[in-house]
Amino acid sequence: MSIRGSDVSASGTFTPAPGGAPLARMVLAQARMEARLMLRNGEQLLLAIVIPVIVLVGGVAAAGRIGIDLDGHRPVDILTPGVLALAIMSTAFTSVAIATGFERRYGVIKLLGSSPLPRQGLLLGKVLALLNVVVLQLVVLVVVGLLLGWEPTLAHPPRSLLGLLLAVGLGTAAFAALGLFVAGVLRAEATLALANLVYLLLMAGGGVVLPASTYGAASPFVSLLPSGALGEAMRAALVHASIDGTSLLVLAAWAAVGTVLTARTFRWE
Repeated sequence: MSIRGSDVSASGTFTPAPGGAPLARMVLAQARMEARLMLRNGEQLLLAIVIPVIVLVGGVAAAGRIGIDLDGHRPVDILTPGVLALAIMSTAFTSVAIATGFERRYGVIKLLGSSPLPRQGLLLGKVLALLNVVVLQLVVLVVVGLLLGWEPTLAHPPRSLLGLLLAVGLGTAAFAALGLFVAGVLRAEATLALANLVYLLLMAGGGVVLPASTYGAASPFVSLLPSGALGEAMRAALVHASIDGTSLLVLAAWAAVGTVLTARTFRWE
């Protein structure tokens, strides 16, 4: 007879069997904790949901007056997928970078470093938690988009759904890896400043809200940014009912680079 974590001898005494839990169990526990912390943080919810909603409503209201060329599409049909991408970027990069930076400052990461949880387990846990928050974001923004008159293209529903899932998954992984890289090498205050600066720059000129084609001669460069690739992949799925393989490969490359950099440079304190 045996009990998990200990052995029972014939005399009835317990012999401890110390050791870490399986990696999958540790990752799931970390993901649950990360998700609860994110949902309890009012500032992160503001960044994750309120700001994208403001951008969507304000953008749709202003796009018609400004007269931006959107290749014949209605502003709401182009802006809604872009704002969905913006929401993913805000949570997966900015929120993760800032939260992790201050976790390092206050010693939380150091405590995790003394546990059996490896670096890749920390990354996977954060990504899984992010996916839960991202789903909440997307639900809210989809409802707002539909109220504004958004009509997603569903000519090929399986293709659109697959393209959307790939874009969300790879986009979350890419930005989370980059956010952890920044948080793992910079001080908390520097991470806070850089994460917000990068967020603002990519929102304004990174091809996430508006198509890369609206940036003129800079469009090829914009398409290679993780923000531009995510925006293009989301628009391909929800506007053209297609899968943008090139953009997905760009996101996969950023995710791989970010993961390698994080694994090699992340400091627990």
